[in-house]
Amino acid sequence: MSKTAALPGFHLLAKPTGALCNLGCKYCFFLSKKDLYPDSSFRMTDELLENYIRQYIEAQKAPLATIAWQGGEPTLMGLDFFRKSVQYEQKFRRPNMIIQNTMQTNGTLLDDEWCEFFRENNFLIGLSLDGPRELHDAYRVDKTGRPTFDRVMRAAKLLRGHKVDYNILTTVHAANAEHPLEVYRFLRDEVKADFIQFIPIVERDNDTGFQEGDTVTDRSVKADQYGRFLISVFNEWLQKDVGRVFVQIFDVALAAWAGAPPGICAFSETCGTAMAMEHNGDMYSCDHFVEPKYFLGNINEKSMARIAGSAKQQKFGRDKLDSLPDYCRRCAVRFVCNGECPKNRFLKTPDGEPGLNYLCAGYREFFRHIDGPMRFMAHELRSGRAAAGIMKYTKNGQIPQVVFKPGRNDPCPCGSGLKYK
Repeated sequence: MSKTAALPGFHLLAKPTGALCNLGCKYCFFLSKKDLYPDSSFRMTDELLENYIRQYIEAQKAPLATIAWQGGEPTLMGLDFFRKSVQYEQKFRRPNMIIQNTMQTNGTLLDDEWCEFFRENNFLIGLSLDGPRELHDAYRVDKTGRPTFDRVMRAAKLLRGHKVDYNILTTVHAANAEHPLEVYRFLRDEVKADFIQFIPIVERDNDTGFQEGDTVTDRSVKADQYGRFLISVFNEWLQKDVGRVFVQIFDVALAAWAGAPPGICAFSETCGTAMAMEHNGDMYSCDHFVEPKYFLGNINEKSMARIAGSAKQQKFGRDKLDSLPDYCRRCAVRFVCNGECPKNRFLKTPDGEPGLNYLCAGYREFFRHIDGPMRFMAHELRSGRAAAGIMKYTKNGQIPQVVFKPGRNDPCPCGSGLKYK
């Protein structure tokens, strides 16, 4: 018990259907994980569900616990499965403990009954949508190759109609990367999204489905494309939407310039506190590393807390920093980037050192571009003012430079993350 009590908080993505999905999105990295479990039904049992909820709540020492559902497609489990989950949450929660449920879904199976359940139980829903029809349907198709845009838009309408809290997850890939404003304006104006997460598609070109090799598929976004995409969206957001539309990577960047933690593992110095659990209770180091070499144990055989705190998982988390190339350590934007996710670190630096992020050039260009506005907004926040005040200066398309002199112990404007002296 002492080891459990000493553990820091951790996050777990639960996959009750494993890699099973009703869609056949062409870039999905997880569909191939079915091969890890031949002859499986890919359905979490009621016994395992209860065990998972109990262990996870017991392991969380904070007054807030987040139960995160993902897939595959989690709604394939049916609504009764999640009704049982909520019952188990109430059974095992401590007094005054708040439990938040989140679910990432393609939305195609949602109806009024699902949305009523989400609203009644305060689920936060992530809906996958890649932009307008022709951009979304380029890769997001069902098992028969049919487009899914209309079904996803129907889901968005249902979620709005039932006042369910939801956000949009948009992957950026070869088909939509050259259309940043079309994508952003569609999500903002047509879908009415006020929280957007952009995920770059970096799909390894191999036969294993694992994070191996140094080539990517034609569906993958190019580094410079992704940088230009983010810059175009940022410029539009800076003029019109600060404080109204929340784009995850902009929030991460502003936190870094303000001297706060990034809030997501990809841009943290180390990782290892966000793991994945398969439909049978197997835990892996990360959702992007559901591979035999990153298998940690099964919660039916070991306690979840011990698995999460194991030496193997701690090393996985430290390796993010320990393997960072010198080229990255000297970079002016390291304080916000930190080499991004290890899954994308498969190139060599100009010095020939392994471990350079495939998206490095794009991130570097983007973070340099936003330096002035981020310093401005960070200063506004430290001064007790809203970051949205920057739009007074940007409404005519002008991007302000820093208009203040940092005070002693403010974050240094060089971007090092050190305090100004």
